[in-house]
Amino acid sequence: MIDQSRFRQVMGRFPSGVTVVTSVYEGRPAGLTVSSFTSLSLNPMLVLVSIDHRAGSHAVISASGRYAVNILAEDQEYISRRFASEEAEKFTSGTFDMSPNGLPLLRGVLAHIECDVHSTLPGGDHTIFVGEVIAAQCYEGNPLLYYRSGYHRLG
Repeated sequence: MIDQSRFRQVMGRFPSGVTVVTSVYEGRPAGLTVSSFTSLSLNPMLVLVSIDHRAGSHAVISASGRYAVNILAEDQEYISRRFASEEAEKFTSGTFDMSPNGLPLLRGVLAHIECDVHSTLPGGDHTIFVGEVIAAQCYEGNPLLYYRSGYHRLG
């Protein structure tokens, strides 16, 4: 049996991209930094994110039934840090746009993926939100990476 510290250390050896998952409910946008994101299926087009039950955005995604995944570019570490904090003012004027689907999309990212919640699954202290992709857009640039508890860039 391993403890949480060892588990974090081992999982830190797996590099991941960095995303900010956003949603909106009753006109209030919400979002948080998420590294547990992956594609799941091509037919239907599904992705999944794993959200801690304690995160404020968890209730927003549950209530709204949709979310957007914003894949961060290499120069957006400050955005990842801002959305990782529950205290920060996350949605400042000029940093995001509302999509035609009513989801907040961050500016300057590598990609946006908009989803309707297809299903939810229990995942310990997290909920796995499986999203059916309803819109997506990609842009040029390099990704922000997270590895061994720190931010990195390609090359």
